[in-house]
Amino acid sequence: MRTIVLDLETKKLFHEVDRGRHDKLGVSFVGIHDSQDNQLRGFFEHELSQFWPILESADLLVGFNIKKFDLPVLSAYYPGDLAKFPAFDLLDAVKESLGFRLKLDDLAKATLGRGKTGTGLDAYRFFKLGKFEELKNYCLADVAITRDLYFYAADHGHLKYFDLGNVLREIPIKIDQHLPKKSEQQMSLGV
Repeated sequence: MRTIVLDLETKKLFHEVDRGRHDKLGVSFVGIHDSQDNQLRGFFEHELSQFWPILESADLLVGFNIKKFDLPVLSAYYPGDLAKFPAFDLLDAVKESLGFRLKLDDLAKATLGRGKTGTGLDAYRFFKLGKFEELKNYCLADVAITRDLYFYAADHGHLKYFDLGNVLREIPIKIDQHLPKKSEQQMSLGV
């Protein structure tokens, strides 16, 4: 099964576009981890045509808030329907299990013992300042964290977080329950 873990950064922030118009945010960089070759790599906006064949060959897309953010932003560029692709959203799985959302950074610190290298605002500033190598490095670091959280949950059946009392807690994550059945996947991709 070819799994693509992805994260993207945008050229604009929500206050710069009409609320809810993800398609107007613009892609500055898309970072991926491809299970086929176990590599991290990425694509700037002008390179997205190189990304589409990889995306189209994926059996599963994985991300953090991928369904409500990354895929809607990409939809402005992709000629097909991104909703057809089987996707596992770590944020949705956490919210479903806990009843509330957690930040990627909080999950990473508690589960992996390491945090993010910055914030989405840093990525936005890198883009605006033309610091494209820093943008790429930031995004790929987020992809690596998302990948590691996904594989941790797959191996252990949970992620971790610190509650308001700073007590380490486990969040049951049943990845298999979130994955499409083979027949659903084939139907959604028109196979």
